[in-house]
Amino acid sequence: MKFRKMLVPAGFSVALMLMAITGNAQESEDKSLAAAVKSGEAHLGFRYRYENVDQDGISEDANASTVRLRLNYKTGAWQNWSGFLELDYVGELFLKDFNSLGGSSPERNRYPVVADPKGSDLNQLYLDYALSAKAKVRLGRQRIILDNARFVGNVGWRQNPQTYDALSFTTTRWANTEVFYSYVTAVQRIFGGDVSSGRHDTDNHLLNVKVKLSDDWTVVPYYYYIDNEDAAAFSTATLGARLTGKVAVGESKINLVAEVATQSDAANNPVSYDAEYLNLSATWALTDGLSLGLAWESLGGDQNVGGASFRTPLATLHAFQGWADKFLGTPGAGVDDLFATVKYKYGKWNFTGVYHDFSAEAGSSDWGTEIDLSAGRSLGNGYGVLFKAALYDADQHATDTNKFWIMFTGNY
Repeated sequence: MKFRKMLVPAGFSVALMLMAITGNAQESEDKSLAAAVKSGEAHLGFRYRYENVDQDGISEDANASTVRLRLNYKTGAWQNWSGFLELDYVGELFLKDFNSLGGSSPERNRYPVVADPKGSDLNQLYLDYALSAKAKVRLGRQRIILDNARFVGNVGWRQNPQTYDALSFTTTRWANTEVFYSYVTAVQRIFGGDVSSGRHDTDNHLLNVKVKLSDDWTVVPYYYYIDNEDAAAFSTATLGARLTGKVAVGESKINLVAEVATQSDAANNPVSYDAEYLNLSATWALTDGLSLGLAWESLGGDQNVGGASFRTPLATLHAFQGWADKFLGTPGAGVDDLFATVKYKYGKWNFTGVYHDFSAEAGSSDWGTEIDLSAGRSLGNGYGVLFKAALYDADQHATDTNKFWIMFTGNY
């Protein structure tokens, strides 16, 4: 067990020693290594966000004013090696009446949750090695986003994103096929390294195979085995496939998605269960900046088995089942989400409206409805602004919750 937990840092040490030894062998190679470092690119970014949460059952509103500063650096290539470093700092500005969760702000538990704890974080640090023009290995702390991030993502909406200590392999050796595999020893969660909930030790295997069937259609079979040593309920085995494609309708097109998966308990999970997942969606992209979407997503549950519902512990959860984040944990009876989406681009502005109708997958419970709205645009020269709101009307799940955001971004 200790050896497995040391896989990533030990791998870094070996790789760095090999680079140093090989680099010292010849003066010309030293110059090549120096050139790789000098030719690297550094980027600086910031993201300011104000978030307000008005939640029934909690007497005080949350008001969070946070800023994220990000610095990253990518080296040039040297003998098929390259490296990447990314540092984040999240600070609080003026307003800090919010519960950042995960044990990071115990003195503020009287407020609703805004999961953006302050602090610094080594967000990414990895080495890439190109085995060939069609195969690459990545070792270290890294961002992993698979497909639409429904099962494996980086939780990019939060100020401190989720990353993984992992050894990953990608190849496009076979025609029209991309194979991705990752062995993950730890998940660096959004709560930061200052609290125990900010890191989960794992023994995860993530396999995702993207096969291009034609210019318009792609199928992605996948298998995700999660063995979470710190949160046993997250230990799951998920097998599924995702089909995406488009069909032309005059000068416009309809984008289609069909996805099915089955999940069971794995490793140390104390509950024995099986649950199903289904996602069907159609989005009509018109030619005048307007698109209309209708979708149904179902995460299975069982009223007779406590906690035996389909779960996605590595997902970018904020992007699914409403921006109010009322379904970060799937109810025991599961959840069906029938939702309609309208998007419209006008000039530099992008407008989005979504209506959700939530109900139990098992049984007849009505979980409630939600309206999500956003308006955002680029301000030029790497700047952007976003206004966003989520209005959740509870029925038999959670409580009425309204959230509002203003966000400014800048990247250099």
